[in-house]
Amino acid sequence: MTETSGGAAAVVAPAADPSRARHVPGEPGLWVLVLGDMSVFVVFFATYLVVRSGDPVGFDVAQARLDPVPGVVNTLVLLLSSLLVVRAVQALRAGRSRRATVLLGGAMACAVMFSVIKALEWGAKFGAGITPTTHEFFMYFFVLTGLHWLHVLAGLVALVLMTAACRRPDRLPGRLPLFEGAACFWHMVDLLWIVLFPLLYLVR
Repeated sequence: MTETSGGAAAVVAPAADPSRARHVPGEPGLWVLVLGDMSVFVVFFATYLVVRSGDPVGFDVAQARLDPVPGVVNTLVLLLSSLLVVRAVQALRAGRSRRATVLLGGAMACAVMFSVIKALEWGAKFGAGITPTTHEFFMYFFVLTGLHWLHVLAGLVALVLMTAACRRPDRLPGRLPLFEGAACFWHMVDLLWIVLFPLLYLVR
């Protein structure tokens, strides 16, 4: 809007929309869980690197028995799922619950696909006689990917609950922080895998 004062034109900025004010998504308690969870994984990652440094040749030989293709595919699957979750939260904020339901369905499909690929990968390893006792590297491989897989399953449950809640659009405004918190948890799962994948499959 423009106002004139003493023959000079002055531009008056529009008032800020309180609904668009920046805020920390989710509930504070959820962030304690997310940050605590990430801290635990950081300790695991650091421990793995320290142990690996004590036997780099043995770890490289064991790591060479991994097929990176499932890891690459699962990375792409999780990145796509995070994009879908972001779009779903945006749709929820705009009151478009039906669109959010479709997007969350896609994210859940990605979670299931990740789980199937991981199950097939583990099955192939056990079928080849590779177990956590084969080498210390595989002990870390199964433990770290197993813990992450549990987080994927927990995130899948959160996505299912979000989808169920979308069917009650009258209650969506009050539940938006819970949706945002569940989305943040899913992004944490994605972030952990982005670190875990190169750590186990690529680092030499």
